[in-house]
Amino acid sequence: MSKKYSVVIPVFNSEKIIYETVSRTIEFFTSKNLEFEIILINDGSPDNSWNIISDLASKHEKVIAIDLLKNYGQHNANLCGFREATGDYIITMDDDLQNPPEEIAKLIQAAGDSFDLVIGRFEVKKHTFFRRIGSRIVSKINQKVFNIEPNFTLTNFRLIRHDVIKRVCRDRSATPYIPGLVLKFSNKRCNTTVRHQPRHSGKSNYTLRKIFNLTATILFNYSTIPLRFGAAFGFIVSGISFFLGLYYLCHALIVGSNTPGWPTLVVLISFFNGVLIMLLSVIGEYLIRVLREIGNQQSYEISEVVGR
Repeated sequence: MSKKYSVVIPVFNSEKIIYETVSRTIEFFTSKNLEFEIILINDGSPDNSWNIISDLASKHEKVIAIDLLKNYGQHNANLCGFREATGDYIITMDDDLQNPPEEIAKLIQAAGDSFDLVIGRFEVKKHTFFRRIGSRIVSKINQKVFNIEPNFTLTNFRLIRHDVIKRVCRDRSATPYIPGLVLKFSNKRCNTTVRHQPRHSGKSNYTLRKIFNLTATILFNYSTIPLRFGAAFGFIVSGISFFLGLYYLCHALIVGSNTPGWPTLVVLISFFNGVLIMLLSVIGEYLIRVLREIGNQQSYEISEVVGR
C-alpha cells in the first residue's frame, strides 16, 4: 500500500524563494510517483509571501496555503500545519531551500518501516557563525532536558510518522516546542546525513532575542531545572543563614555585644529569610505542575485557508 507524505513548510518573508521551494518539492514527489500534499503556513509575513503561496494553492491541488492572523513563530506554524496534515508521514522543512527538497528521499529511505522519527543531520552546516553558536547552546540544553544521546542531532528537516503527530497535536501549550514534543512522543528515532545549502536569498530571522526566548521555552515549559536550581539555592541560603545566625548568637553569649538586640535581630532575619526562599522554591515546584495541567490556550489563529 502506497504511503502519503505531507510536507509542512512555515513561511516568513520568503517572497523571493518560496515559489522555487514549492516547485522543486512538487517536482521531487512527482518524479518519484509518490502521493503527497504541501501545506504552507504564512506566519504573519509583512512581504508578499501570502499572495504567492495562495496563488500556488489555487493552481495546484496538492498545495494548501494557510494564513495565520499574525506572527506566532515557527513552532506554532508547524503545529498548525500538523493539524491540517493527512499524510502517513509528515515532513518539516524550511522555506529558504537550505534543506534541498531532493534530500527528502534520504529521510524516506532511513525511516523504512522501523522508525517513527527521522531527523536530517547536516554534512556541513551553512548557517552563519552567530546561528551556529545559538544552535550549539540550544542543542546542549536539549540533551539535558530531553535526555537524548550526545551524538543525536536535532534540526528542522525531519520526517515524522502520523501517530507521533497525533500525539503532538494533543498538546495545548501556548508556547509549543516542536523538537521537544516529537522527541517526547516518538519511540524509535534516528539521524540520517543530508546536504545543507547556503541561504539563497534574504537573511536569517534567527536573532539573539529568539535564541533567548527559545531557551526559556525549553527550560520553563519542558523541565524543572530552573525551579530545582532555585530550590537548591534556597536551601543553600537557608543553611548559610542558619550558621550565620548561630555564629552571632554564640558570639553574643560568649563575648557579648555592644549593641543590645543586634544578634537577635540578625538571627531572626537570617533564619526567616532563608526559610522564606526555601518555601517559595517549593511552592514554585507545585505551581509549574498546576500550570502544566491547566494550560489549554490556543497558540495561534487562522485568518484564511486556500486549497482543499
